[in-house]
Amino acid sequence: MKQVYRYLSQTNQSYFLFGPRGTGKTTWLKTNYPDAYYIDLLSTKLFITYSSNPERLTEIVEGNPEKKVFIIDEVQRIPSILTIVHQLIEEKKELQFILTGSSARKLKRTGTDLLAGRALLKKCHPFIAAELGGQFMLESALKLGMLPLVIASTKPNEVLYSYAALYIREEVQSEGLVRNIGSFSRFLEAISFSHGSILNVSEVARECSVERKTVEAYISILEDLLLGYKLPIFTKRAKRILISHSKFYFCDSGVFQSLRPKGPLDNINEISGQAIEGLVLQHLTAWIDYSNIYEKVYYWRTKSGLEVDFIIYGENEFVAIEVKNSDKVKSKELKGLKNFNEDYPEARLLFLYRGTEKIKKGNILIIPVDIFLKQLVPNKPLYTF
Repeated sequence: MKQVYRYLSQTNQSYFLFGPRGTGKTTWLKTNYPDAYYIDLLSTKLFITYSSNPERLTEIVEGNPEKKVFIIDEVQRIPSILTIVHQLIEEKKELQFILTGSSARKLKRTGTDLLAGRALLKKCHPFIAAELGGQFMLESALKLGMLPLVIASTKPNEVLYSYAALYIREEVQSEGLVRNIGSFSRFLEAISFSHGSILNVSEVARECSVERKTVEAYISILEDLLLGYKLPIFTKRAKRILISHSKFYFCDSGVFQSLRPKGPLDNINEISGQAIEGLVLQHLTAWIDYSNIYEKVYYWRTKSGLEVDFIIYGENEFVAIEVKNSDKVKSKELKGLKNFNEDYPEARLLFLYRGTEKIKKGNILIIPVDIFLKQLVPNKPLYTF
């Protein structure tokens, strides 16, 4: 595929760049920092060198005075090297260090302080529709996801379906994150049913025949590996009794599709609905991170069952978004937004669907989901009402 412009922004300050495997971190860095000194800790030779002697980095910096940018890829593999980076940042303020990773788990586990604020934290996401432009196709995005690794492949289905296995082999197994790989594999399948749903840890534990605390640990691993995340309930100024459980989403709709079992008894429309909801969330989180703003994403659900899929809340935005996998708008599908608006009249209301027309019903703006995704550009308003 042709070169895709990414909305990930450069900065002159040292920074961490975290993101799941296959999101294009290395490609973006090599494109934007062609003269940087590059250290790939996935290389067995370099891993052994720097594991035994992290101070080697100081020798490299001293021996290459013409280099002003140093990139260390997959830095979580050798957390001890951050101590050296910290010293170099303090001593050589003219240099920039860019530290990438597909997991923050090992850094957290070893008590690493992420350079005590000396480096910024940036995230790299799968592609968003605005980056792909005319190459973005909604149906393909729902089935294959938006990972650059998958989209750029000549055999995207094969790459996608080996993606989870790659993570298990290179992240989970090699780092010894779980004792029983078989149990973790069953867990991945079981929790795929929770994508876009309220997370019931006890039910997932029953499905994969492990203890509840084990499932909680597994979910934590997915979060630290940036493969999944929990969406909290919106409780600010609550006027109704709300549920307390989070919802769960995988980082990419394609990853979800590859893990979710499908058979004669499975509802394909239900699976597609979960995928489109996850795709919208992917875009919202990328839009927030790339815009460098402090908005957060929540969902809203009352004890009586009223629900709104996403609430964007922060200094710049207060928007309630409902997503439906249908090409028509039914009045009952607007009930959640209307009730949310009764409690929060300050919020703007969006309804995304698979139809082709933009419609206004009262103060609810109804938009085709692909149109919404294509116009979602970092540093621009969420949507102009």
